[in-house]
Amino acid sequence: MNNCFFKMTIPRREPNISYLCWSAVCLITAGLILKYMALLGTLIARSLRIRKQFTIKVAPPRIYQRRVLRNLLERGQYTAFGKKYGFDKMLSESLDWEKEFREKVPLHNYNSMFSEWWHRCLEGEENVTWPGRVKYFALSSGTSESASKHIPVTRDMIRSTKKVGFKQFYSMTNFDIPPHTFEKGVLMLGGSTSLTESERGDYYEGDMSGISAKNMPRFLSNFFYKPGQKISRQPKWDERIKLIIENAPKWDVGILCGVPAWAQIVLEEIVKTYKLNSIHDMWPNLAIYIHGGVSFEPYKQNFKRLFSKPVTFIETYMASEGSFGFQARPGAKGIKLVLNVGILYEFVPFNQENFDENGELKQHPQTYFIHEVKEDVEYAVVLSTCAGAWRYLIGDVVKFTDVKEHEIMIVGRTKQFLSLCGEHTSVDNLNKAIDAVNQQLNVQIKEFTVAGFPYENLFAHKWYVGCDDPLDAAAARKIIDDTLCAINDDYAVERTSALKEVIVEVLPTQVFIDYLKHTGKFGAMNKFPRVLKGKQYQDWQAFLDGRKG
Repeated sequence: MNNCFFKMTIPRREPNISYLCWSAVCLITAGLILKYMALLGTLIARSLRIRKQFTIKVAPPRIYQRRVLRNLLERGQYTAFGKKYGFDKMLSESLDWEKEFREKVPLHNYNSMFSEWWHRCLEGEENVTWPGRVKYFALSSGTSESASKHIPVTRDMIRSTKKVGFKQFYSMTNFDIPPHTFEKGVLMLGGSTSLTESERGDYYEGDMSGISAKNMPRFLSNFFYKPGQKISRQPKWDERIKLIIENAPKWDVGILCGVPAWAQIVLEEIVKTYKLNSIHDMWPNLAIYIHGGVSFEPYKQNFKRLFSKPVTFIETYMASEGSFGFQARPGAKGIKLVLNVGILYEFVPFNQENFDENGELKQHPQTYFIHEVKEDVEYAVVLSTCAGAWRYLIGDVVKFTDVKEHEIMIVGRTKQFLSLCGEHTSVDNLNKAIDAVNQQLNVQIKEFTVAGFPYENLFAHKWYVGCDDPLDAAAARKIIDDTLCAINDDYAVERTSALKEVIVEVLPTQVFIDYLKHTGKFGAMNKFPRVLKGKQYQDWQAFLDGRKG
């Protein structure tokens, strides 16, 4: 491995889409309350303009995060976790409790956090990593795990997420949003809202969509939330899609929210079913699309084909572990982190000193707080939260686009990259290559994944591209290869030596959907992994071989 080992930019983790939905709920809650007063969207827009006239004092990022850490330590000192690591002594004896916290509390991933601490929360124990008993657990599997993760969701975290949503609402002053948008419905393409009660009856588990719905104001649920509780409780995603398409003409949607791949499928099916020229023929007031979960870059042109009116795209950064930020300025490259809602951020440089070749964290890495980071350096994100996560490696890799504005772009996952021979190809690189194919060949690639393997004593990359348009695999291969050579110097060097071949196989999009069904990961909250490795690649290849046979 060379010193450029992690010269990478990847898309993001597979965050829970329901937090996206909750963002949309909070985004319009403040405005929709006014609707009960018969003031409607005009007053909402007017109130936003008035707010914009006031100068709101903003503290430096370090001040916000110091306050967050102190509050976390104060709340956590009487928990089992806090007692083990001496939170009370940090607060009472240390002049530099930031330093003490970093030195005494170890870094955790999900497996270590769950095996030592969170399993006790599932068993009904109180005051394990956060005060009280955990009432909700979000089930999250992402793209690389087969078993569901149980992520604690505390009432403090629910309040934190709501606060982020309201902050995002006020950021609308920076966007040119038609006032009447806030009078319309919000279509949330999330997971099932059905929750499963534990056998003891002391907690609920399920998609974050269900947890969000259970804590949603009733008037929102009854009047503005689409597709509504009855459809959203349908456990089968394909059945929910059918019901959404069937009921689409009854709704006046102003805000759409969902992972791009699934949102695109729903919109395309509506346009096709009702023989529309664009989705605006049915929903003329659709003006906002809130997205997240994967890079939007490969999908952007496809969405523009579905719209005939301007739509504001707003990116968010959310996961089962919390709501972290949103795009706060039009045209900004980054997502603004919210620093005062009970979430402490640390950042580990994503390089060979701190991570091994499999993306596993090495012992004793150096971490940095928000005031210590630099722009254009790739960092793995570590969280301590009001849901009882402590120095928790969430798996995302980010890069600061504007340190002063604490804005980031999510450039990948610690375990999703291709580096068989030093090519250091990130998922962000892959997204850019697919976007180039879409634009240059005027096609819509809706899904793709890439795997690396030994090839003729050297190595090769194989691209599996999901496209229902006529697509010349050789033309796509050349564009992909040329694009990667242009944007990734390491890839370009290895293409002259160890990376001997690039192979492209074009498949119907339905194959990717069928595989998700085959693996039990079909639905709005699941995304197809962009990089396949190990057993996951073997399973995918066996699935394809089975189709041929």
